[in-house]
Amino acid sequence: MTVRISAAAVLLVATIAGCGAPATETRQLPPVKVNAASMREGFSTMDRLVEAARKEGALTVIGLPRDWINYGEIIDTFSREYGIKVEQLEPGASSEREIQAAGRLRPDVFDLSLEVAVAHAGSFAPYRVQGWQDIPDRVKDPAGRWYAGYGGYMSIAYDSSKVAAPSSYADLLKPGYRVALPGDPRQSAAAFGGVMAVSLGDGGARVERGVEFFDRLRRAGNLSPAERTANAVIDWDYQNAARAAAAAGAGRPGWKVVVPGGTALGGYYVQAISRNAPHPAAARLWEEFLFSDQGQNLMMKGYARPVRTEALRMRGALDQALAAKLPATRAEPVYLTVSEIDAAKGYLRHRWDAKKAD
Repeated sequence: MTVRISAAAVLLVATIAGCGAPATETRQLPPVKVNAASMREGFSTMDRLVEAARKEGALTVIGLPRDWINYGEIIDTFSREYGIKVEQLEPGASSEREIQAAGRLRPDVFDLSLEVAVAHAGSFAPYRVQGWQDIPDRVKDPAGRWYAGYGGYMSIAYDSSKVAAPSSYADLLKPGYRVALPGDPRQSAAAFGGVMAVSLGDGGARVERGVEFFDRLRRAGNLSPAERTANAVIDWDYQNAARAAAAAGAGRPGWKVVVPGGTALGGYYVQAISRNAPHPAAARLWEEFLFSDQGQNLMMKGYARPVRTEALRMRGALDQALAAKLPATRAEPVYLTVSEIDAAKGYLRHRWDAKKAD
């Protein structure tokens, strides 16, 4: 028997089949923009940022000693996880030196003291990391050109086998102490912080008090010209904690760290991307890594206080074992403004005599 199917029936079947067919249209992502001011704006997803950075294949950093806030492990972890070679230029460069050398060496990223970053903000490319909202407004540029990554408090590391624990900076004037700064305060941000830490008092921070204090140390014979001859060092607590750990590892467990007084000088170092970065995608991936939970905890492994600490703690992402190793303090932190820093540095340039012990 022959079965006849009308044209209308064929059309009906085809229409029903078409309604059930899977959709083949896919959403097209916008082109990658390696100089964008955020991950979403330039790459849409982290996977695309990683892909773009891997195509560049390299990242150039400057002024990052491997023993400073655990940067050695941070750099190695970044390189291993993303397959990107990291070239390290002038690890011991100061913040000012990083800027001076940038035109010739062309680093992708910077790690700078706050006042240097503010003074040279026009040299940096705007970029807001994904953790942008976790960074306090007072330590980030609204345009995204620089933003704090980590900080700490001024402290005293001392050899407890040779001197008593100091409860204040004034105790360092007592007989037996040999006190060092980590460099010249006119050139080293950490040494400058040491001078300003001892200058805290009524009326805030007065650099004149700091200069006078170190002059008194010199006249008392308590100022050491070098760390190797010192039994006390004034420096950021993360640097002093690293000193104490290194001493313990070398069989000298007597070194301890104290943040003296009811107030403590606090400070942050900030991150920035060069406006002329040779590897702009890798530079942006580096910042995303530093401000990720993993990157912030790696900084804390180097005894620094990550800028996203509170956000990590609230989300249960803070490494509690590492946090417990930070120098303990109940001191209220005091932060200098850029204008205060500039004025104090101007005073030091004219009044600091590179005081050294005889």
